[in-house]
Amino acid sequence: MFIENDLAWIKYDKYPVSPGHMLIISKRHIPDFFSTTPEERRALSQLLDEAKQILDEKYHPDGYNIGVNCGEDAGQSIMHLHIHLIPRYRGDMENPKGGVRGVIPGKRGY
Repeated sequence: MFIENDLAWIKYDKYPVSPGHMLIISKRHIPDFFSTTPEERRALSQLLDEAKQILDEKYHPDGYNIGVNCGEDAGQSIMHLHIHLIPRYRGDMENPKGGVRGVIPGKRGY
C-alpha cells in the first residue's frame, strides 16, 4: 500500500502494536510536529482521515489512539516526523480508561 499527497505519505508500521497500526509520515525531513507548516498540518490531517477510512473498512476497530512522539524524552527514536494511528479493539487490554495518559506509569487513572 502506498498512499500519498504532495507533503506526506502513509504506510503500515513495521512493528505494529495492534492489527492495522499505520504511520503518516512527512515528506520533508523535519524532527517533529512542531516543525510543520500550516500546509503540512493540513496534508497530514488529510492522510490521517484517509488512513482511518482504510482501517475502518479493513479492520473494523472499536477506537483509535493517535500519537506523535516529540523528542527523545517523549520516546521519539526516529527523528523524522511521523504520526501513529493505532487501531484499538474492545478487549485488547483489561482497562483502557485514560488512553494515552498511560505513557506515564501510574498516571492513566483519574
